[in-house]
Amino acid sequence: MAVGRRGRIGEGSPPRQGKPGQAVGIRWPISNVARDHRIDAFEPDLTVVSRQLSGAAHAEGKLEAQYVASLAGIPIGKGSWAVDIGETQYTAAASGMTTGLIKLYTGGRGSGAAQGVLSGGRPASSTYSATIKTSRHTDEVRMTVAGGVAKDIKIEPPLDPNPRRVPVTDEHRHGVIDPMTASLVMVSGNGDLRGPQACERNLAVFDGKLRYDLKMAYKRMENVHAERGYIGAAVVCSVSFAPVAGFVPDRAAIKYLSESRDIEVWLAPIAGTRVMVPFRAQVATPFGLGVIEAVQFVSVAGAHHAAGSKTQ
Repeated sequence: MAVGRRGRIGEGSPPRQGKPGQAVGIRWPISNVARDHRIDAFEPDLTVVSRQLSGAAHAEGKLEAQYVASLAGIPIGKGSWAVDIGETQYTAAASGMTTGLIKLYTGGRGSGAAQGVLSGGRPASSTYSATIKTSRHTDEVRMTVAGGVAKDIKIEPPLDPNPRRVPVTDEHRHGVIDPMTASLVMVSGNGDLRGPQACERNLAVFDGKLRYDLKMAYKRMENVHAERGYIGAAVVCSVSFAPVAGFVPDRAAIKYLSESRDIEVWLAPIAGTRVMVPFRAQVATPFGLGVIEAVQFVSVAGAHHAAGSKTQ
């Protein structure tokens, strides 16, 4: 399956524009993940609309996206993501599965959901859950986060005891957000949110098992072109991964990610909000470039922002 076309800013086709007050119509099926996690589904006919707001407060919008994962150019998975940004809270839900040859060996499926509040111009986790199923076993994680403190953590099956694992202490559970919330980047100010300021941030992330830090920095701008939905500028950020607790130091994957300097995430906006989310993520691996990229990226502003809004 082909992924979205892209190019450096200033090269190729410019972002798609509509006449003032005119929206660009998009038609596509409602995703199962929105229904499964009780996120309000979109109508079949959608418009991609945006509005430059004076700040993060009172910004509302929804995103429905479809992604394809590939390794060395070979498709290995696909997934869906639905995000609903309200005035004071947010919800997000995702599901995915392996495809192609990978499916023959693992038959992997996964799903996750998060919700929280918008506080101080940033999303703050409230609940998080994730399930990964393969042909051999199922892993589940559930946790709540209150005041930035992760608690009520339930892991099934429990982690295997390993004396080399760096233990997760009470201190490691403080000041954290879940992985899905970490993907929601709120940009302050009232100008174009598609700029270097979207990247400059450090994140303390905890998924119930692994506590790690993500440091993001601006790299460049790119043009992206989803098969359905967003066409325009994306902010490319470098990402460095630093494990903190809950990991086994001599594991190959941990070592590789910690030493990698080639991790990138490409951010695009959710209409009607000052929230940016990943359009594309990539990392170099020993087997070739690993990429997750949106093939559908359809967002719409909240109802009371839609009138008179501009096309993305």
